[in-house]
Amino acid sequence: MKKAVLDIGSNTIRLLIAEVAAESYQKIYYQHRVARLGEGLQQTGCLSEAGKQRAMDVFQEVVEVCAGFDICAEDMTAVATAAIREAKNGSEFVAQVRVKTGLHIQVIAGNIEAGLALSGAKVVLETSTSSNMLLFDIGGASTEFNRVFDDVLVDGFSEKLGVVRLTELYLKSDPPTDEEYQAMKQHTIKHLQHIEQLWGEDKHVPPHMVGTAGSVTTMAAIHLNMHEYDAHKINNFCLSKTEFCVLRDALLVKTNAERLAIPAIESGREDVIVAGLAIVDALFEYWGFEEMITVDAGVLEGLLFADL
Repeated sequence: MKKAVLDIGSNTIRLLIAEVAAESYQKIYYQHRVARLGEGLQQTGCLSEAGKQRAMDVFQEVVEVCAGFDICAEDMTAVATAAIREAKNGSEFVAQVRVKTGLHIQVIAGNIEAGLALSGAKVVLETSTSSNMLLFDIGGASTEFNRVFDDVLVDGFSEKLGVVRLTELYLKSDPPTDEEYQAMKQHTIKHLQHIEQLWGEDKHVPPHMVGTAGSVTTMAAIHLNMHEYDAHKINNFCLSKTEFCVLRDALLVKTNAERLAIPAIESGREDVIVAGLAIVDALFEYWGFEEMITVDAGVLEGLLFADL
């Protein structure tokens, strides 16, 4: 069955068209655009006019692309996460999109988002990893955490912790000061402490830390010195804590312009990658992991198998 799915994040909007079987899929077409829909949400509680326009432009492009594959807007599965979920004008924007493009956007809760990230990641992860892991999915406005033991999902939570949020809250200098970076890291640690509280009495941490979404895959791509992005090399790649620290230190002394000159960093990610580093850094430090396994699959791929 041919299916088109759209993941509308706070920073990035991603489209995947695929042939879907019972437990596998064959990619037909993929694209993503950095629209930064969640820009300014932290300060105003609303989606900005600029962010909405950038997103609307992407939606119109997506509908045209899907029409080329004989898929109409009404037949697409489109979900929105933290930005639209939290914005005071989120439902109003969803209605505007429906009128202008025909897209029906479903606004999903954080726990549903976490579950989709898990089901998508498990399609491509090695079972030795996916059966016992802490999977985290860093977005623009939220980060999801799933604990899996013996191939059973124990819990999945969503925190209001994201790269756009942290960037707008703390990043004022270019390159960032140490104080700004440490503030982002400490902010993250408070959220990790909250996650532990949600875990209840069993605070056991799985042996594998697995990261997905753009911040994490970009880190892996930089380390691998990718000039052309290759998802197959990202999937199941292991980045040690030592390698991460070398990467972190190299990126933090660069300006946005200097980071953008790195082939693996796409336009629109050169500033928020700093917040991504802070989140991963906090995870390494707080729970004592020695390596991070990366995966280029999550909510978008999970949507292929979801019944929403």
